[in-house]
Amino acid sequence: MQNADTTKYIIHSKINADGIIERPDIVGAIFGQTEGLLGSDLDLRDLQKTGRIGRIEVVVNGKGGKTRGTILIPSSLDKVETSILAASLETIDRVGPCSAKIEVSHIEDVRATKRQLIIERAKFIFKGMFDENLPESQEIADEVRQAVRVEEMQYYGKNKIPCGPAIFESDAIVVLEGRADVLNLLKYGIKNTICVGGTNVPPEVAELTKKKETVTVFTDGDRGGELIIKEMVQVANVDYIARAPDGKCVEDLVQKEIIRALRQKVPVEQVIDKYISTDQPEQNDSSRAPRFPKRKDRRPAPDVKRVGASQVPRSARDSRSRNGRKKEVQDEKTAEVKSAEVKATDNPEKAPVSKAKLPLSPENKRFKSHADELLGTFSARFLDSGDNVVNETTVRDLVSTLKDYKDEVTTIVFDGVVTQRILDIAADKGIEHLIGAKVGSVTKRPASVKVFTGSSL
Repeated sequence: MQNADTTKYIIHSKINADGIIERPDIVGAIFGQTEGLLGSDLDLRDLQKTGRIGRIEVVVNGKGGKTRGTILIPSSLDKVETSILAASLETIDRVGPCSAKIEVSHIEDVRATKRQLIIERAKFIFKGMFDENLPESQEIADEVRQAVRVEEMQYYGKNKIPCGPAIFESDAIVVLEGRADVLNLLKYGIKNTICVGGTNVPPEVAELTKKKETVTVFTDGDRGGELIIKEMVQVANVDYIARAPDGKCVEDLVQKEIIRALRQKVPVEQVIDKYISTDQPEQNDSSRAPRFPKRKDRRPAPDVKRVGASQVPRSARDSRSRNGRKKEVQDEKTAEVKSAEVKATDNPEKAPVSKAKLPLSPENKRFKSHADELLGTFSARFLDSGDNVVNETTVRDLVSTLKDYKDEVTTIVFDGVVTQRILDIAADKGIEHLIGAKVGSVTKRPASVKVFTGSSL
C-alpha cells in the first residue's frame, strides 16, 4: 500500500455517491479535480512520481443505487502539507456522472502506531523472555562484596577463631563478640579484628592481647557486651573499651556509627572499677589475674555495704546533681566512721587511737573547689600558676590533649583515675599538682609531681 520506510501519515476519508461508481472513477476524480488546485509543489501526480504520496487505496460498495466506500492516501509530507492535501479532497463534489461527497475522518500517525507496537512487544519480551530471578545491580554488588569479605576473613589458632587478615602483623587489634561483627568491620575496611564468640574468652585471644601494644574491646550496647568486657579485663590485656549505642549490635552498625564508637573509646583505667568487683575472690591461676589488680588498702567498712560511684548506672550518675553527689560521699564517710566506732567498742583492745582533726593544707584551700565542681562530670581542668582555668577537656581526651598542650599549666584537676601514663606525661610537662578522683595502679611516682585525690582535699 505504501513505502514503509518513508510513510509518516495515512489520510483516512469516506465517500458517499448518489449512483453506482467504481474505484477507477474515484481515483480519476481525485487526480483530475485537484490538479492545479494547490500549485505545482502539491500536485498529486508529481508527488506520487517522487514517492512522497503512495498508492491510493479505494474500497467501495454499491447498494440500492448508492455507493459508499473508504479512501486511504499514504503521505510522507510533513503535518502541514498533509493537512492541506487532506482538505483538498473534500472539494471533490462529483465522481463520473454522480454527485459525491468526500469527508476526511482522521489522519493516522504511522510512527505512533509503530511505537505502540514496540511497547506491546517489549512488554511481552520482558515478561516472557527474561529470567524472573535476575538480581538487581545493587544485589549483584552486595553479593560480590560479601564474597570478597568471606575470602578476606581468616582464622586464628587451633580453634579456628574468625579474624581479619591484618590481625597477625598489626600492633593494634580490635576484639569483637562474634563472626558477624568481624564481617561487618571487614565491609568498611577494618581488618585488624578478632572475635571471642561469647563470654567464654578463648585462651588464644587472651594470649594474643598480651603480644599487642594496643587492644580495644568493641562490644554490643547490651548486657551481654558488658559481661564480655568484665571477663576480658580479667583474663586479657585491655587498653581501651568501645561500646555500640544502647540497644544496638556491632553487626548492624553502619560505617559512620562504627567510626564514632571507636573514636569515643575510653581508657580501661577510667572505668576499671565498673568492670572489676571488689568482693570477687582472688584466683590462683596467674594467667587469669586481672591486668589492674585491686588495691590492698581498699577495704569496705565493717558491717557496712559500700556503694561506690562505679556501681551506679551511668545514666543515674549523669542525671544526679552535684549537691546529691556531695551528700552521698558525706553519708558514706559518716557511715564508715560510725561503723568503725561500733566495732572498736566491741573490741576495746583493737580500738584505734583517735586523732585530732588536722588543719586544712594550702592544697585544700586551692584545689578543693575545682575538685568539687568536677565531681561526676568526667571532665578535666588545666590551671596556671595563678590557679586560673586555662583549658577544659574530657577525661577521655586528657592524655592526647596534655601531650599536645603548649601553654603554661602547673595543675591538672580531673574527675578520673590517676594512672601511671597520666603521671608520666605530667612529669614530662612540668606539672606540679595532679588531682584526680582516685589513684589507680601506680608503681613509680615522680618527685616533681604532687598527687592528691578529691577525697583527700
